[in-house]
Amino acid sequence: MSNTIAELEGLLMQRSLTDPQLLAAAEAASNFRILPDATVIKIGGQSMIDRGRAAVYPLVEEILAARKAHKLLIGTGAGTRARHLYSIAAGLRLPAGVLSQLGASVADQNAAMLGQLLAQHGISAVSSAGLASVPLFLAEVNAVIFSGMPPYSLWMRPAAEGVIPPYRTDAGCFLVAEQFGCKAMIYVKDENGLYTANPKTSKNATFIPKISVAEMKAKGLQDSILEFPVLDLLTASRYVREVHIVNGLVPGNLTRALAGEHVGTIITAS
Repeated sequence: MSNTIAELEGLLMQRSLTDPQLLAAAEAASNFRILPDATVIKIGGQSMIDRGRAAVYPLVEEILAARKAHKLLIGTGAGTRARHLYSIAAGLRLPAGVLSQLGASVADQNAAMLGQLLAQHGISAVSSAGLASVPLFLAEVNAVIFSGMPPYSLWMRPAAEGVIPPYRTDAGCFLVAEQFGCKAMIYVKDENGLYTANPKTSKNATFIPKISVAEMKAKGLQDSILEFPVLDLLTASRYVREVHIVNGLVPGNLTRALAGEHVGTIITAS
């Protein structure tokens, strides 16, 4: 047993779990990446799945081709139906934890639909508890589908303002990538990436190919492409130190990003 591990064990028996020396000893422990060769792909709910067959079928074909060379954890967003549920539930003055459950139900539906489309190719959708079997799916068919909503349910941390759950599918997919120690996190959206303004409503929006979290916050862009908490999760991450945002409506973009090509926008932790 190394001195570092022995010191950590001694501190854990004697100190509070928030003790600075204990935290430093835990940080000094060597890293272990569970799935270092896998990539997490988040398929947008509103941006991709809600568009139906025209957007989803070409993406399915691209995923099938890509999984021959890549191990893929495919997370699904919630989208328009979740926004409708949030609107009703917020109007009823229900809390963030209840809205979290409702949003999760829609992300689950999208995972189920994507799973049915890929079922004949041996690619399955797993529930939150089923994430323990992800390594087996990757070893057998190089891909697995999961619902992107983190399973906080009633334990969702409330936002500073309002009742919309702050940790939604962007955050859930990032957390899977970080906790499994995956090599990359790719968000498949319906825009080329980050812009200085909403390109759907602003003609003067300028595309940003690469930017850091600090630069995004300084420019006031922290809530313009990904859920706000993702940026803080990225800054605090140990393994996934950048995320890639690509336009899934352009055939080949996902494949190029998986190959390490700079497509769309890259947001870096520092």
